[in-house]
This record gives sequence, C-alpha cells and structure tokens, in this order.
Amino acid sequence: MLTTLTFSTANPNVAFADKKVDVDMLPNWMISPLFEATVQAVEEAIINALCAAEDLEGINDNKVWALPHDRLIQIMKKYNRIN
Repeated sequence: MLTTLTFSTANPNVAFADKKVDVDMLPNWMISPLFEATVQAVEEAIINALCAAEDLEGINDNKVWALPHDRLIQIMKKYNRIN
C-alpha cells in the first residue's frame, strides 16, 4: 500500500493567467516546518489506524487480523520506543 499526501505552495490562479505574472515564494527554511509537521501527522495517523484496527473478514473468506497489542508493546519496549 502506498500512501501519499501532496499539496502545492503555488500562487492561486497562476496556471490560468493570460499574461506574465510574478510568483511569490517562501525560502525552504520557512516551509520546512510545514513538511515536518505533515510527516509527523501522517505517521501518527498510520500508527493510530494500525492500533485501532480490528480483525476483518472479506469477500471469498479473505481475512486480516488486527495487531496483537501485547506483542506490539513487547517489541516497542525491546527497541526502547516506549518505557
């Protein structure tokens, strides 16, 4: 599964201009915190979805199982991700 999040920092309506237009841009150092916050939010959403998932049975008896929370906690402790 591939998850992507994309957005543009372009000026609105520039793509449809009928003449030359000036473009305002922020330097990388000013927009980097936005990218970092986006990555953190997506990572957190993925972790939340994985931890909240339940066992499911789909068409043709296809099954997927939720993560076993006790095993997940054990592994996270092993790698010092939680106390």
